[in-house]
Amino acid sequence: MADIALRSCAERRPRGAATLLLGLGAVALLASAINLAAHLPEGGIGAVWGMLVAPAMDDPAQALIAYSYAPRLVISLLAGAALGLAGALLQQVLRNPVASPTVLGIQSGANLALAATLVWTPELLAFGREWVALGGGLVAIGVVLLLTRSSGFAPLVVILAGMVVSLYCAALAALITLFNSHYLAGLFLWGAGSLSQQGWDGTIFLLPRLAIAVLAVALLLRPLTLLGLDDMQARGLGLAVGAVRLAVLLVAVALTGFVVASVGVIGFIGLAAPALVRLCGVRGTGARLALSGLLGAVLLWATDQGVQLAAASFGEMVPTGAVTALFGAPLLLWMIPRLRLPPHATPALSVRGDHGAVRARRRLAWLGALLLGMLVLSALFGPGLEGWSVSWPGPGGSGNAVALWPLRLPRALAALSGGVMLAVAGCILQRLTGNPMASPEVLGVSAGAACGLTIALFLLADFGRVEQALAASLGASLALLAILALARSAKGSPERVILAGLAVGALLDALVSVLMASGDPRAVLLFNWMTGSTYGVTTDMAGASLLAVVVLLALLPLIVRWLDILPLGGEAVRALGMPPGLSRIMLLLLAGVATAMATLLVGPLSFVGLMAPHLARLIGLRRPLAELYGAALIGALVMVAADFIGRSLAFPWQLPAGLVASMIGAPAFLWLLSRKQASA
Repeated sequence: MADIALRSCAERRPRGAATLLLGLGAVALLASAINLAAHLPEGGIGAVWGMLVAPAMDDPAQALIAYSYAPRLVISLLAGAALGLAGALLQQVLRNPVASPTVLGIQSGANLALAATLVWTPELLAFGREWVALGGGLVAIGVVLLLTRSSGFAPLVVILAGMVVSLYCAALAALITLFNSHYLAGLFLWGAGSLSQQGWDGTIFLLPRLAIAVLAVALLLRPLTLLGLDDMQARGLGLAVGAVRLAVLLVAVALTGFVVASVGVIGFIGLAAPALVRLCGVRGTGARLALSGLLGAVLLWATDQGVQLAAASFGEMVPTGAVTALFGAPLLLWMIPRLRLPPHATPALSVRGDHGAVRARRRLAWLGALLLGMLVLSALFGPGLEGWSVSWPGPGGSGNAVALWPLRLPRALAALSGGVMLAVAGCILQRLTGNPMASPEVLGVSAGAACGLTIALFLLADFGRVEQALAASLGASLALLAILALARSAKGSPERVILAGLAVGALLDALVSVLMASGDPRAVLLFNWMTGSTYGVTTDMAGASLLAVVVLLALLPLIVRWLDILPLGGEAVRALGMPPGLSRIMLLLLAGVATAMATLLVGPLSFVGLMAPHLARLIGLRRPLAELYGAALIGALVMVAADFIGRSLAFPWQLPAGLVASMIGAPAFLWLLSRKQASA
């Protein structure tokens, strides 16, 4: 009887997809009617068709409906359908329930390629912007697949690589935007996914391409069904698995590239639509693909109509893509504990240190000497209007009317302080969680600090350095607590914890993007700060940051015993007479405050907190105190070098130290991930 009941339930559950589709469609239709009524001239709803066919150009209301409102509604349906179908294809071909164009970095890669082409080689766009977007998306997913091939494309490993590739592409796109201020507003809104239309060009561009892609999917339907089997079984049935997988990936990337070329990056629709269809119990490949496309269309339609309603109420229009990320990231968080994890997906990462005869103190001394040399180099040397020059302390210096030492030294000291604090926070988090791939940037703690600072900036009239520090610390602490709570439900799996951190970071970044897209003039200042620039650091700020570093380093000997004992487990910790709860809270608070202070100095994304502890262990600093101090020196060295490179590489342009460090840190993370899978 139980089996009969279960089969009956399974037969009824697919109806849930139709119910969900109809319900969301009704909501979207109601919102559309309200928005349309706000624009209708005399004649009411019955005159709409006439306005669309032959609008009176001397009537602004008719022109607005015919060339803005109606094209926007249609493009939302087409873009949503394309992304929903692309997500379903990726999930089927990779056998990964969380795969999507956003999570795998395809959208960010396409966006980066289009932004770079627009700024540097716009003549390539004459051949079609979709080809540029397609190339960028293919490069991004190619990197992901190459890095995760040795793991057998394990779901969580693919997602980790994809999300870091996405962050890396986003950082590069931010760098391009930063140095092309005359394109700043347009590039930002397009990158955030704006559906605003000024005619039917977008629809004419997207509709035939979507139709060709749907035809290709129909031809690949039977091979797609066989891809749901194990590779050996599929080959036994005569399927060329590699060729079919490549063909399906090409179609999915093409669909994503078409959407990015049309309207920019629309986040998480490609994840949400197939996930909801799967949760409704739809099992057939054809039905799942069709319903994913339909549900994606309705989801984006409803979201965009809601954005327009909110804009009519509050007077500000935000990009629809940023709003979809606000809904998609929580969905990803909800799905993480429910992922089926194969046994080989979470192998331990082994970072072997050098166990030579050189003692830890000598290694620390060498690191200190390197840091001092880099600090002196950064403060003394640099390019100027008359080429490279040396600026000594005091007035003048190498023929300059005003010494550059007072300008260079505070920047170098601020970068040093940020690197120390991020490295120490990363070391604490890695030892506390037992996760060698944890860091403030990867776990979303830096994004939490950035979010707290952003909200405070927009809410508080008087916003000084003290308020900045408190807001950033509160945001970092809340993000860290949320991630640890999610980690408990993830049953301690390292990849799940990291994925939760990346999802929290994506959610907070989406909130920051919504605030930045509000049109407030403070958004440009916020954007410059988020890139991690030390430009404008004063002597007082540098002195305060150095004082914070001194206090932090002085506290390290007091927490070494905790870091040595806590990884042993709760029972062992209590047996040794140490309160595990209090010690964990104190360590988390220390990591959160250090991350917040560093984020104020060098921005929310540098990956120094990930790299520095690994490099310290690689040179043989394995004991907790030696590792902490070694990571601090390495983090400081990396950030001071990044600031020096940022000042010098493209003079007179200033590359932010945080972005330069992230250019180094993101590849380091991907290299560590590939090493982990190769050693499994």
